[in-house]
Amino acid sequence: MSADTKKTLDQIAALRKAAEKAAASVDGPEALERWRVEFLGRKSALTGLSKKLGSLAEEDRPAVGRAINELRAELEGRLATLQKKAAPEAGEGTDVDYSLPGVRPPTGSLHPLTKTYYEIADFFTTLGFAIAHGPEVEDDFHNFTALNFPPDHPSRDTQDTLYVNDELLLRTHTSPVQIRVMLAQKPPLRVIVPGRCFRADAVDASHYPVFHQVEGLLVDETVSLGDLKGTLAAFAEYVFGPGTNMRFRPHFFPFTEPSAEVDVSCAVCGGDGCGTCGGNGWLEIAGAGMVHPNVFRNVGYDPERWAGYAFGMGVERIAMLKYGIDDIRLFYENDFAFLKQF
Repeated sequence: MSADTKKTLDQIAALRKAAEKAAASVDGPEALERWRVEFLGRKSALTGLSKKLGSLAEEDRPAVGRAINELRAELEGRLATLQKKAAPEAGEGTDVDYSLPGVRPPTGSLHPLTKTYYEIADFFTTLGFAIAHGPEVEDDFHNFTALNFPPDHPSRDTQDTLYVNDELLLRTHTSPVQIRVMLAQKPPLRVIVPGRCFRADAVDASHYPVFHQVEGLLVDETVSLGDLKGTLAAFAEYVFGPGTNMRFRPHFFPFTEPSAEVDVSCAVCGGDGCGTCGGNGWLEIAGAGMVHPNVFRNVGYDPERWAGYAFGMGVERIAMLKYGIDDIRLFYENDFAFLKQF
């Protein structure tokens, strides 16, 4: 055994005696904390001895390491005993009534957008829709061209779309995933596509550059606009409650024909007209329509054989209507007073 090793073992023995002597005089929480820091803290002598192991002869390191670990275990056990001794007995020196029921600590909850998405997903998965995901950074083909957007469509402009470079962009809707699903699978199929979308919108009470959508797609040999309307009418009652009315308004989307915007009767006034619905008794919740034949051709589906419907809804929009929220920015400000309501 080298002289350095013998010296280290002597230091361990001396440290053991010093710790026991100091422990005998611990008389309260402050003294206990001083003892812990001195003998088990990061800058303690014990930690210093552990760091010296590497400088000892290789054949001596196991024995010294065992001695250090044994001392550490002893000191930690001594600390536990001192902590138990220092803790006051129930009812001693305190004003706590231990017979009273405990106070439950506050717990977290799901974000309102998460709750809304789960509700949407629960409805459609019950109907047999699968859930599909795709990249948030997309190319022009999947985001625009395959969805029948003409080359000069204003949505392609930088004032609407956030481009990463000449080839890539941040997806403006979750519809590109529908293209990816159809390119990868043969019909029939039914999927919903949830996810984040991005547009170059100025932030205000109803617009945010990052938002969430749930797209839906069903393809089969016999699909009609009536199927789409029946599905969304059942969805409206599921989310907003029994008695909720729904209507289609003619609209234009490049990827569906015919196309419609979907309204539900205002949950605040029951359709009578109020400030929330602008006095007309209706609130828009989605866009929808029958899949355009050109979209089917772009993914290799025969539009003479296959038909389908598609819809897309904003999760923020649904949540705002469902919970009576009048400012989309509240979802992203991490205001505890707002979030704890949910």
